[in-house]
Amino acid sequence: MGKVHVSSHPLVAHKVTLLRDVNTEPKRFRELVDEITSLLLYEATLDFPLREIEVQTPLATTRGYDLQWRIGFVPILRAGLGMVPAALRLMPFAEVWHLGIYREHDTLRPVEYYNKLPQDLKIDVALVLDPMLATGGSAVAAVDVLKLRNLSAVRFVGLIAAPEGIEALTRAHPDIEIYVAAVDSHLNDQAYIVPGLGDAGDRQFGTG
Repeated sequence: MGKVHVSSHPLVAHKVTLLRDVNTEPKRFRELVDEITSLLLYEATLDFPLREIEVQTPLATTRGYDLQWRIGFVPILRAGLGMVPAALRLMPFAEVWHLGIYREHDTLRPVEYYNKLPQDLKIDVALVLDPMLATGGSAVAAVDVLKLRNLSAVRFVGLIAAPEGIEALTRAHPDIEIYVAAVDSHLNDQAYIVPGLGDAGDRQFGTG
């Protein structure tokens, strides 16, 4: 059964506050997305299995550990791109596949327009990266794509979620683990998270 993990880390709370601020410029906004992603990925990987290995230090041979799982990152374009640098700094050996999904303006339904995922995924776990879990449509579609390729271990990592998005994602995929920095009040009539932070893509790339 899936579970929603909302970070209680003081640094996350502080940085999310700065992220929300309408006066935060795009450069600082991108830095904050990067910093919060690093902290969330620490939490999202706490139970990753390890295998024991032997390592030679300058003084002796000792026991060490290697990650047992092969890992893939799936950023949802375009806002998810800002989370990739932090992910690759922590796990530079991971694979990255881009998935383009946008929310149709009138129906609010997800529309896939770009998919570079191979049919045969040679990984053990995928982490879907998207700053906002609003309606949940894009996240559900992304997990659908991964499960169609016979990948069962999928986790969602985002910055801010709405209750509606969490409900939609967990209803469609009850087994998924969700890691977010904050859960906000609700969606407005345009399906934006309130209080939220606005459009994460526009604020990262200065296009709002």
